[in-house]
Amino acid sequence: MTAASVATAAYIVAALLFVLSLRGLSSHESARAGVGYGIAGMTIALGATVWVSVQNAWGDPQATFGLVLLAAAVLIGAALGLWRARVVEMTGMPELIALLHSFVGLAAVLVGWNGALHDPGLSGALRDIHHAEVFIGVFIGGVTFTGSVVAYLKLSARMSSKPLMLPGKNVLNVGALVAFVVLTVWYVVTPELWLLVTVTLLALALGWHLVASIGGGDMPVVVSMLNSYSGWAAAAAGFLLDNDLLIITGALVGSSGAYLSYIMCKAMNRSFLSVIAGGFGIEAPRTGDVDHGEHREVDAETVADLLREASSVVITPGYGMAVAQAQYPVADLAHRLRERGVDVRFGIHPVAGRLPGHMNVLLAEAKVPYDIVLEMDEVNDDFVSTSVVLVIGANDTVNPAAAEDPTSPIAGMPVLRVWEAESVVVFKRSMAAGYAGVQNPLFYRENTQMLFGDAKERVEDILRAL
Repeated sequence: MTAASVATAAYIVAALLFVLSLRGLSSHESARAGVGYGIAGMTIALGATVWVSVQNAWGDPQATFGLVLLAAAVLIGAALGLWRARVVEMTGMPELIALLHSFVGLAAVLVGWNGALHDPGLSGALRDIHHAEVFIGVFIGGVTFTGSVVAYLKLSARMSSKPLMLPGKNVLNVGALVAFVVLTVWYVVTPELWLLVTVTLLALALGWHLVASIGGGDMPVVVSMLNSYSGWAAAAAGFLLDNDLLIITGALVGSSGAYLSYIMCKAMNRSFLSVIAGGFGIEAPRTGDVDHGEHREVDAETVADLLREASSVVITPGYGMAVAQAQYPVADLAHRLRERGVDVRFGIHPVAGRLPGHMNVLLAEAKVPYDIVLEMDEVNDDFVSTSVVLVIGANDTVNPAAAEDPTSPIAGMPVLRVWEAESVVVFKRSMAAGYAGVQNPLFYRENTQMLFGDAKERVEDILRAL
């Protein structure tokens, strides 16, 4: 059996494990097994690749040197990856994932350039197909690279979360796509190096503009969208490298990321195509500052008294809970209230936090039972009969302006209707607007009280009072 056939068999097994991994990650109960399948698949894929490289390098000094470079790259990458994984906090996961997507895009650009500079000796239609693969791979990789870098900068607060509003930005985006199609045809007919340089610069500029044009409120969709882009970039690299596993894996990541983006856009009442095209149409006209009145403050002891008398409590967490690392005392609070006979549930908005599933992971980490963690659609109709809602670090996902103010930038976005409950307690550090930069009239409602300070400390104060 040849080395190539062994590698092909190993790649098929790895691809099946990746499919099982995606299937396992679709639910809380099977998520751990899904991660295990993914690790096993990647281990097999890497092992097969190294084994084939060793077989090919046997007796060939040039190939042996390439194998040494491969080993050095794997060791350095593994060391950096393990170090970063150990030190990153859950609040830093969204920007870390965005940064990792940029590596995939950059790799696709480098593979494309390598395919252009290394003549494979093809002719006729095969030569034209190869040139098209190079050009498309470089374009997708370039868009993914700079788009992911901008997403990283926005999520890590190194860049403003406000959308970039260049004059005629839609025309710029469409013009860049048209230019890409024209340049692709030109390159296939006449593969000159300056055309590849042009499309590389065009892709880098388009990726930057696409994500810079999207506001902070849509950043969870952007992360998912970039995940899809990175998958297609990997698939394009797979075609250039004649690697079936890269093609399969890239297609899995690309299609699943695109579908997740579509689901999230539906949950936010956003147009999938408008977000992909750079967010046009997501900003409604602003009406200026509005005086919502005075807010009411409350202390931890008063909240504890409120919870003692409650028959039902819904906790709606947001990114502020992650920043304060308050998931453990929140889980303890839910446990103690349930021991007192209070019906406690968690309401999770599809884009709570800055990463899909962010809040679910935090609550699972704190051992909150899966059966009391409900999605927005499952809990929204129950707020009317809820005694107390605790809004812990959430803002845009509980903003009534989305349902009541057609001029709001988040108008039409489905939100958790917490204001329908008997009492609402909002945990916040200040009265500042949320990540989308939109003022929240919930804070001034008659049935809403503000509990200021660090969410973890305030929940611990409530536990002591209980």
